[in-house]
Amino acid sequence: MLRCEHVCKRYPDAGDALVDVSLNLGRGEMAFLTGRSGAGKSTLLKLIAMMEQSTRGNVFLDGKDISRISERRIPYLRRNLGLIFQDYKLLNDRTVFDNVALPLIVSGYPHPEISRRVRAALDKVGLLGKERKHPLALSGGEQQRVGIARAIVNKPKLILADEPTGNLDPDLSAEVMNMFEQFTQVGVTVLIATHDIELINQLGHRVLTLEQGHLLPC
Repeated sequence: MLRCEHVCKRYPDAGDALVDVSLNLGRGEMAFLTGRSGAGKSTLLKLIAMMEQSTRGNVFLDGKDISRISERRIPYLRRNLGLIFQDYKLLNDRTVFDNVALPLIVSGYPHPEISRRVRAALDKVGLLGKERKHPLALSGGEQQRVGIARAIVNKPKLILADEPTGNLDPDLSAEVMNMFEQFTQVGVTVLIATHDIELINQLGHRVLTLEQGHLLPC
């Protein structure tokens, strides 16, 4: 589902952020991406999410090389991605329903389909009764669930999560991870960048460790 081959990323003013990174994640696999701050985790996620391009090497998503695609093709290919952030990135002046619907609106889905998919996504994360609330009326854990619902509403093949439990207590973190594991059961691949070593050790999925831009042997 996701393959990186000898990926390098160099910034003119900061040097090498990634050096010869190769990895492969299968369909329905869940893995953790870890390493110290500045190790290259966010850079790798940005390359996979097509927010940046690699300096050398190739990134394949569902068999397609996304390393050098044109800007006009990026929105189409991003339909296969679900992005989840530590700080939620919700629109506070919009309702929960509107936040979750946004990827579908951008993609041009008809209103009946948007309504059906949004409610299905909110039901999956346990927020079906709160679609008319605004994000600031929700707890931190509920806001993160809205972010997850928005990420899955497009039925993506790959979910990228950047520190999704960083602002949550241990119980809520465990709930979020349980949701991710449920997604893998229907074939969704999940890659989670996190510093939470204790949580990683509890779950037993594959761990990919970056150190100064290098991917360490497993």
